[in-house]
Amino acid sequence: MSLSVKDKVVIVTGAGRGIGQAYAEDLAADGAKVVIAEISADDGAATAAAIKQKGGEAIFVHTDVTKFESTKKMAEDAVAAYGRIDAIINNAALYGGLKSKSLLQLDEAEWDRVMAINVKGIWNCVRAVLPQMTKQGKGKIINIASTVALRGTPFMLHYTASKGAVLAMTKALAVELPVITRANITVNSICPGLTFTEASIKLLEGQDKAIEANIRDQCLKRKEVAEDLVGAAHYLVSDASDFMTGAAMVVDGGAARH
Repeated sequence: MSLSVKDKVVIVTGAGRGIGQAYAEDLAADGAKVVIAEISADDGAATAAAIKQKGGEAIFVHTDVTKFESTKKMAEDAVAAYGRIDAIINNAALYGGLKSKSLLQLDEAEWDRVMAINVKGIWNCVRAVLPQMTKQGKGKIINIASTVALRGTPFMLHYTASKGAVLAMTKALAVELPVITRANITVNSICPGLTFTEASIKLLEGQDKAIEANIRDQCLKRKEVAEDLVGAAHYLVSDASDFMTGAAMVVDGGAARH
């Protein structure tokens, strides 16, 4: 089986910056046709433009994953542009802008917002791409979870709980989708560790001891960056992973040792 993703049509949600942007740029560099599904028009358009400037193929589709009609249009636009949907990377999540808080300090609105984007958003996206993947008889769904759900990270209860839900949804969807679609649709997740994107740097500002402790827990003693995660996504999009489903790929330098 080939690791190539050439001519694969891949939707990447939340691809305007950070890890999602790294996924999109890596796939496009290997010949994939990438749909940048992003709520920020400026970030989404910039990522698509950067890919095209380097000779890759990409379109930007304004997408709010909390609204099913928006994700439905995302899928329709992908098919209109490229004729199919081979894979979706459900990367969009509320993380940037969150602050470490005790569960007693969390307010209901913030909890609901995290769950709407991080959990309901994946449900909406899966429902949106399923008709086309069923029609094709094949598809790849890749959900971005996090090692916070494996390690029980404190003071981020809403975020940690949402990523635990992503792991559970991945397993359940892996079992259910082949039954209801009679198609070869695989569902896997990627669990990044603490990755030093702009969002993480802001969240951890002034917490040097926490950063050092995290690196000490890792087998590989350096900071994780977005580029460390692209290989896992590339593999899951490619045909090489066709018989892999219901799995969680942990990419965190050996901190969780899952």
